[in-house]
Amino acid sequence: GNTAHTLTEDNLRVLASKTDGFSGSDISIVVRDALMQPVRKVQTATHFKKVSGPSPVDKITICDDLLVPCSPGDSGAIEMTWVDVPGDKLFEPPVTMNDMLKSLASTKPTVNEDDMKKLDKFTEDFGQEG
Repeated sequence: GNTAHTLTEDNLRVLASKTDGFSGSDISIVVRDALMQPVRKVQTATHFKKVSGPSPVDKITICDDLLVPCSPGDSGAIEMTWVDVPGDKLFEPPVTMNDMLKSLASTKPTVNEDDMKKLDKFTEDFGQEG
């Protein structure tokens, strides 16, 4: 969708190769969980730093005082929590490959080999797969 991310085509291929046995619903769960990872980063951060980017209220305006979660050791790190960050100054981190892999690791596929054999048998008996 419109969610900011840093995924490349190669990342998507790798993710696809790791979803053997995942149903469409399983993949939807992985994606929804990964979309929440930036929110979790914001909520658990103890430090933020200033960055430039489009204003959360007006995407056309570029601000140089937006705040993004960071490590305490990052240059320019300011000790604060998300409740200290004004809503119009929060730069939500994009979804990363690590976010996707983390979500993928915590979600198990619901389709097993027996299910696939039954589907193959059904297709063989009643017609071609669409």
